[in-house]
Amino acid sequence: MPKTALAFTVYPLARRVLFSLDPELAHELSLSGLDFAHRWLGGLLPAAQPISTSSPVELAGLRFPNRVGLAAGLDKNAAHIDGLSRFGFGFIEVGTVTPEAQPGNPRPRLFRLPKAKALINRFGFNNQGLSAFITNVGRSEWVRDRRGVLGLNIGKNAKTPIEQAADDYLKGLTGVYPWADYVTVNISSPNTKNLRNLQNEQALEALLDQLKEAQAQLAQEHRKAVPLFLKIAPDMDETALGQLTQVVRAKQIDGLIATNTTLDRSLVTGLPHASETGGLSGQPVHLRSLQTVRQLRTDLGPDFPIIGVGGILSAADGLAMREAGADLVQVYTGLIYRGPALVAALAERLDR
Repeated sequence: MPKTALAFTVYPLARRVLFSLDPELAHELSLSGLDFAHRWLGGLLPAAQPISTSSPVELAGLRFPNRVGLAAGLDKNAAHIDGLSRFGFGFIEVGTVTPEAQPGNPRPRLFRLPKAKALINRFGFNNQGLSAFITNVGRSEWVRDRRGVLGLNIGKNAKTPIEQAADDYLKGLTGVYPWADYVTVNISSPNTKNLRNLQNEQALEALLDQLKEAQAQLAQEHRKAVPLFLKIAPDMDETALGQLTQVVRAKQIDGLIATNTTLDRSLVTGLPHASETGGLSGQPVHLRSLQTVRQLRTDLGPDFPIIGVGGILSAADGLAMREAGADLVQVYTGLIYRGPALVAALAERLDR
């Protein structure tokens, strides 16, 4: 049996065991197991490189080997890049990292909704801080060999007042810039108090003014251009989203990632854990994400870089996201439910 087929066949069996455990424990064990397999069983696994396609994608000045990426949140500390690279992603985004380490919200903070193929999380940017994050990125063979595109996702510490959020984002941008192929500014997590207020027009203008100025200075200092992407929520109405796109265009942001998790529970009402606070991801957010991407494409025109994420659990879901206007797609919850076979299916279906 080919290595790819062998590795992908194992996941449905492993998932039965993992889904019998506490979700966050299962998450930690999965990543530890992936690291072990990468180090000691590498000969039995697919190569640690992107799945090759006939049509690599040029976007925001970057060359993506395929259209499928890992969304931020799965590897918050950039500690598992090499193991995750075995899945064949064309690009990997890690984080969200904050300037200082923080524990996040109390456990339990991750819940499965299997009937809806969904998750609810209220992690709250739990991470080891910027220094440890950068060290982990520097240790990655995948990063050092430039095998795919690397996105580094930055946020603010929970203790930082929202009025001083720009200070944290500037620290994050300065720290990750030398290592990143692109940097994502996460202003859309529902699990950090008032964070989504930064999506409002005036607050966003003020934040982006400072970040764009820093981006220009860092480009000169490091002699390389690193695109700045903004990750947005799926819960904005048409008017608010239209205002956001005007700011994004005016401030010359390099791209958008749509979307983060949703607070809406209308599609999971009555299911176990549906009333837990936090962001809902997976299948129930798919339509909202599609609608957001569709409006972004209409408002921003055919050439503006958009990465679509939200409820992609099949090749058909990925194709729908492409048809809505996304240039690239990212997965997270779909990976939990489908395993690495999803990456291969998407890369093949979107190879056009």
